[in-house]
Parts: sequence; C-alpha cells; structure tokens
Amino acid sequence: MHLSTHNWMRAEPLEVTLKRIKRLGFESIEISGEPGQYPPAECLPLLKQYGIRCWGAVTLTLGDRNLAAKDPAQRAATVEYMRSLVEMVHQLEGHELTVVPATVGKVAPDATPEEEWGWVVAGLQEVYELAEDRGVRLALEPLNRFETYFLNRADQAMALAEAVGPNCGVCLDVFHMNIEEKDMLAAIRASSSRLVDVHVAENNRLAPGMGSIDWASFVKTLDEVGYEGALTMEAVAPIDRTPVSPWTNQVEKNPVDISPEQLKFIEDHGSSLLSEEYYTMLYERASETLLPLIKG
Repeated sequence: MHLSTHNWMRAEPLEVTLKRIKRLGFESIEISGEPGQYPPAECLPLLKQYGIRCWGAVTLTLGDRNLAAKDPAQRAATVEYMRSLVEMVHQLEGHELTVVPATVGKVAPDATPEEEWGWVVAGLQEVYELAEDRGVRLALEPLNRFETYFLNRADQAMALAEAVGPNCGVCLDVFHMNIEEKDMLAAIRASSSRLVDVHVAENNRLAPGMGSIDWASFVKTLDEVGYEGALTMEAVAPIDRTPVSPWTNQVEKNPVDISPEQLKFIEDHGSSLLSEEYYTMLYERASETLLPLIKG
C-alpha cells in the first residue's frame, strides 16, 4: 500500500500539489477528471520531475454527466467523457479510473430501477472495453445516499462490476462507508476480489487522524485481504463560519481562477476554497496518521 491523493478539492496548479505531497511521503496522485485541464503532454513530465506517479483519475460526474439519465444523448455524451478519461490515464501511465456512474448530488431517479441498471451497465461496458484495451482498470465507487440514489454500498458496486465485466473493479471510500455500511471491515473483505482503489477521509470528512475512524484496524484489514494499492486522500473540509471555529485561516482570501461548475462541485461537497496553509495541514495529518500504519 502507499499514500495517494485526489487534487480536485483545492484549485491550485498541479506543481503546487506535487511539491506538497512529495515532501509528505505521498507516492502517487489520482488526477481530477477534467482532461482539458490536465493535458498529458504537460502533466507527465511534471509527475516524473517530482517522482510522483499517476495512480489514475476520478470522474467528476457533475452537470449533465449521468449514465443513468433517461435521455440517450446524455448517456452517450457521458460515455464519451468517461472514455476520454481512460485515454488520459493511459497517456499519464496510470493504473485505474474511479467511476461514479450517476450525477453527484442527484438523489431522484429518472426511470425504473431495471431501466437505469440496464443503461448504466451498457454505458459502463463501452467504457470498460476501451479501458481493457488501454490497460486501465475501472473502479466503481459507491457514494452515500445524500449524494446519489444509484450506488451506495460495496455489495451493490460488486454486483454492478460483475455485470460490466470480469476485470471491472470497485473503489471503497471510507467517508461513504461510514454512513452506508453495517460493518466497514466486512465490506472490505467481501469486495477484496475486485478492490482496485480506496479513498480515505474521516467520518467528518476531515483528514485521517481528525475524526473517529479506527485507521489501525482499517489498514490491517486491507493488508489481510492482500490489498496493495493506494490509500487516496480525499478530505473535503467543511467550512466553519461560526465564532467557535478553531481554524481562523481556513478560507482562501485570494483564490485562483476556477470554473463555476467546479466551484459548485466543491461547495456541494460541503466545502469551499481552502487556504494553502489549512489544506497543507490536512495533508500533514493524513501523512502522520497513515504512513506509520502502512510501513508497519
């Protein structure tokens, strides 16, 4: 196992992220799913310069991106978007693509369960075919019920992966598991045969070490089932706007440019534009908490 991270949680140049995580013992990165922002010809040399490999990418399933949509054209456009991410990961010499099939934040269905399941399987199979050809593994990620109605638990992700193809994997996210799973460690064991990626954040979605998750037991269980992949940091810090906030430096006062869609995506996850000082502190806590467990 090794430490990795997403980079969608704070709008900053990729090089800033790489400098931070290299110093703190991270080995890879899971690139935000916006191919236009991360051209491989520019990003791959940066990754090699800092000795950080691309673990993969994650779909930003926002706006009209939705494999469960009633509109066939919307589903087709979502398939093409996900296929473009497969190509991006391949060109970045990455390992996997984490896929959220339905729009994040959409909690009401468009059709019957049978119709939506069939649409999602068909769309994912198109993405899977290209992924297999490019040597990229798909990892289907369940989210909690407040972010999607479609895929919430590990057993659902396993069933969907099985319907898609024999090499289709799953991704488990500790924050979502803490809400939806009866027993997180049992869920790890039950999905170990297809486990490709693991996202880490606390029960309160702060960095590991800032909440109530038993990380020693969690990492030990991953080790017991033979998981050898990334623990991908995905802390999404809620903004404390009250007088009792312990973090007076939490919000970025001079943010870099960010698209309205991306800002809404971050805000919809309960966060905002975080300061570099505060954001770096989250990574320091994650490193301090998880590296000793990984290295034993």
